[in-house]
Amino acid sequence: MAAAAVASSSTPRPLRALGGAAAHAPHHLSAMRLRARGPRLAVSASAAETEASGSERFYFNFTGFPFPLGPFLNRRTIRTEAVKGSIWLFEQEQALGFSSVSTNIRMTVIKLRSGGLWVHAPIAPTKECIQLLKELDAPVEHIVLPTFAYEHKIFVGPFSRKFPKAQMWVAPRQWSWPINLPLEFFGIFRAKPLKDEDDDTPWATEIEQKVLSSPEVGIGPYVEVAFYHKPSKTLLVTDAVIFVPRQPPDCISKESLLASAKNGLAVKILSKGKEVPDEPVVDNTLNRQKGWERMVLQILFLGPSNLLEPNASFAQMSQKLIVSPIVKTLVFSKVPEKVRDWVDRIAADWRFRRIIPCHFAAPINASRSEFLAAFAFLDEFLPDRPAAAPGFSLLFASFMGKAASYFPPDDMKTLSSLDEFLVSVGAVKKTVSGRKR
Repeated sequence: MAAAAVASSSTPRPLRALGGAAAHAPHHLSAMRLRARGPRLAVSASAAETEASGSERFYFNFTGFPFPLGPFLNRRTIRTEAVKGSIWLFEQEQALGFSSVSTNIRMTVIKLRSGGLWVHAPIAPTKECIQLLKELDAPVEHIVLPTFAYEHKIFVGPFSRKFPKAQMWVAPRQWSWPINLPLEFFGIFRAKPLKDEDDDTPWATEIEQKVLSSPEVGIGPYVEVAFYHKPSKTLLVTDAVIFVPRQPPDCISKESLLASAKNGLAVKILSKGKEVPDEPVVDNTLNRQKGWERMVLQILFLGPSNLLEPNASFAQMSQKLIVSPIVKTLVFSKVPEKVRDWVDRIAADWRFRRIIPCHFAAPINASRSEFLAAFAFLDEFLPDRPAAAPGFSLLFASFMGKAASYFPPDDMKTLSSLDEFLVSVGAVKKTVSGRKR
């Protein structure tokens, strides 16, 4: 989310999305690039959405555990072209239950040499979403579920019914909680499993894949499949890394942002003891930005130290490639050897120059060095692991890793307490690679 997940349907991640449909001419936005130290956020050259009515954006969803995942009725879709004529991004808003916390969820579509489309992590198939996809004027050949996470799994079945001729592919070791339901329950039929470094997929000459499957996390395995699109040198991940942009994604509504800017109960609890003014929220740029910053900190930390004045913590967490604090604390720190092997294989074999995650900003102009830096925290859990041969990339990753792995200690307190609680009830592992922490 994260947005970040720990357990399939149980993950309390503020997520779930929009959609929509209609067929009007798309409007184009000028190309722009936001630069930051280290990786850069490259905002796509053009964006499109339809002049959709409410019915074309209608999508009913009231499921999710422990909270339903919204928006419940209306989901707007925005399409951007990440790589000209080759890769498109489809984004919708994703909300946590009845809260004022939202982020974006992303589907990536790649045009194969066959002329067909390869769809990664489908989103809600509203009429607007399907219309924007059909405007690409190519058949959907493959639909890919790259994770076990409920927030992505829930849309695969309904999406596939819009394209019955497409072949479905799913990450291995699928599961859900508190009830372990079969894929058929989610409307996913005749799906083929994604295998690690499989050379026999129909797209193998264009897209490679590496599977992270860790059955040791807790109540279920953490599973994520990374993909590398060779022609464009693009890495696709689900939740492994994120890049929080300074400004909110376009798909998040102003209503959601302003609701988050209100000084509600959460702000009063998480205000560092300061008096919280009770005043109306007017619609302006400052309040929309405050709403976004509060959303981000709750998504990353669950209970950040200061929601009243979020700008300092937000500045430390935005504009850099990181592993989400939730994923780092509740998942990757439990199985560092498996994660390190996966990350090292990705960095060794794939010479990517951009990354597309399923949440927050994309595409991100980042290389293997920045990717390795985001996982530098693994070293503290693997003191006995032999060091790799020194080189510029590793030295750069080591230097950048200190910044990428630093999270404000006060903001981490709630997450650390949650980790201790989950360990005490047996929901996550107490040990790391066979050693107590």
